[in-house]
Amino acid sequence: MAVQPIRLFGDPVLRTPAAPVETFDKELRKLVKDLTDTMREAPGSGLAAPQIGVSLRVFTWWVDDELGHLCNPVLDLSDEIQEGEEGCLSIPELAFETRRAQRVVARGLNEHGEPVVVEGSDLLARALQHETDHLDGILFIDRLDAETRKAAMKAIREAEWFGEQPPEVRISPHTVSSRWL
Repeated sequence: MAVQPIRLFGDPVLRTPAAPVETFDKELRKLVKDLTDTMREAPGSGLAAPQIGVSLRVFTWWVDDELGHLCNPVLDLSDEIQEGEEGCLSIPELAFETRRAQRVVARGLNEHGEPVVVEGSDLLARALQHETDHLDGILFIDRLDAETRKAAMKAIREAEWFGEQPPEVRISPHTVSSRWL
């Protein structure tokens, strides 16, 4: 098991769009395992690579006993909306009502570079959207209405973990195209 520290709100890696996965090798499979182990230990419903300091477009999920991962996801969202409480391992112990698409079709690649299509609704749809947002440098609090976001920011500033020194950002061993530098 390779449980990694989870980056907390305020760490710049959480606000930086992640680079696409271009190399599907042993290092990527180790990253997927680290993400899975860390997510399950937390426990959480999903975990994106930036949350452990790796700026690559890959995440894992664990919803309704379904465990999976996705690299370079692209989402098709339903027009139907769900509202529900949402939290984040990078914003521990806080949750707020958040609007999300009710259903999602996620297309991407697995750790071997093979195409994957995941269809989900309810909690799985929420998790797929939440983790893909992480890959774009978006946190769920960015999706809250103004009043709720203000309350969320107040709760974050009052949290005992707020302001902890973020750990050093690790450099990915994967090739990154210059457009992301």
